[in-house]
Amino acid sequence: MRKIGVLILFMAASLVGYSQDSAKASQLKQLTAQLKNRANDHFMIQYGADFWNVNADSARPSGFSRHFNFYFMLDKPFKKNPHFSLGYGLGLTTSNMFFDDKQIDLKANTARLPFTNVANTNHFEKYKLTTIFAEIPLELRYASNPLRPDKGFKAAIGVKIGTILKAYTKGKNLVDANDRSVFGNRYIQKEQDRKFINGTSFSLTARAGVGIFSLHASYRLNTFLREGVGPDIRPYSIGLMISGL
Repeated sequence: MRKIGVLILFMAASLVGYSQDSAKASQLKQLTAQLKNRANDHFMIQYGADFWNVNADSARPSGFSRHFNFYFMLDKPFKKNPHFSLGYGLGLTTSNMFFDDKQIDLKANTARLPFTNVANTNHFEKYKLTTIFAEIPLELRYASNPLRPDKGFKAAIGVKIGTILKAYTKGKNLVDANDRSVFGNRYIQKEQDRKFINGTSFSLTARAGVGIFSLHASYRLNTFLREGVGPDIRPYSIGLMISGL
């Protein structure tokens, strides 16, 4: 009788455990189905400050250099832990680096890209170097509220790979050494060439925030310029991000 009683207790415990496991599996299945239609950063807009980690003062930017990026992303939650997901997609990034009393000759027929100090001669009152990249971002994401990521804390780390689309300089209002306008303040000059710019970018990324607002940062691992054509420049950025959908 004692053996039969032990066997009955063992069978009862097994049935309870199986029932609990089945309930958990059912809940996980329902949660996975709900996650398919959740809003989790399928569209991201970034704006903020750009900097150069550069080993030459002659190439150092000044003023408020800035970026504007946007991405379309897919989000795939992990089945075993829906707090985590994998994000990937496509995006377009623009960087505007501003310079005082410098000229960057993208069209120069020289082995190295010239960064020329023009403070004592004709120069532009406003001058910038703009680059535009198409990028593929990849993120490991965390959301404290898996069903409503737009209502709780979320964070992500990742990488992005880019290919250059365009590079140009833009100068506005040419002035002389005494800061007198030469052609009027509406005068604009653009020069476009990307032969000195590294055509591929590799960057580390990170972001964290609550709801649709986040802080984001990135650091480029490879050099901005092609090897041997100028100083070692590693761009990095910080800024604000709005995400949703």
